[in-house]
Amino acid sequence: MRSQTKDASVVQCSKCGRRNRLPRAASGIPRCGDCHQPLPWVTEAGDDDFSEVVEAARIPVVVDFWAPWCGPCRMVSPALEQVAADLAGRLKLVKVNVDEAPRLSERFTVQAIPTLVVIDQGRVLTRRSGAAPAPALREWVDDALAA
Repeated sequence: MRSQTKDASVVQCSKCGRRNRLPRAASGIPRCGDCHQPLPWVTEAGDDDFSEVVEAARIPVVVDFWAPWCGPCRMVSPALEQVAADLAGRLKLVKVNVDEAPRLSERFTVQAIPTLVVIDQGRVLTRRSGAAPAPALREWVDDALAA
C-alpha cells in the first residue's frame, strides 16, 4: 500500500497562495480550492501505476523519463515544471525514474535520458531526447498539442 504522501502532492496556487493537495491520478483537471484557477499538475508514475496516472488522464501528459544521477535530467526538470505551470489546466507532467521503472523504459525504448514523451489519451504524439531550455520545450509541447 502506498503512503498518502506518495499518492498526492501539495501545490501552492500562484494566484491566491492557497496550498492544495493534488492526487497523482484523477478525472478532470486540478483547480485551486479557493479561487478555482487551474493548478500545475506535476507528479510521478512507475511500472505499476503508469496506466492510471498517464494513459487514463483526460488532458495531455508530458512524461519525463529521468534518473537522479543524470545531470541533464536535473537541468531540464525546472524547465519542464515551468512549462507545466504555464500550461496549468491543459497539461500534466509525469516524471518516471528509469532506475525504478525498467518495464516502462523498455516499453518506450528509452536509450538516452532525459527522454520526453507527449501522450494524449494513451496515444504517443511525439518524443524527444536531451535537455532543452523552457522556451524550446514550450514550443515543442505547443506543436505536439496543435497536431
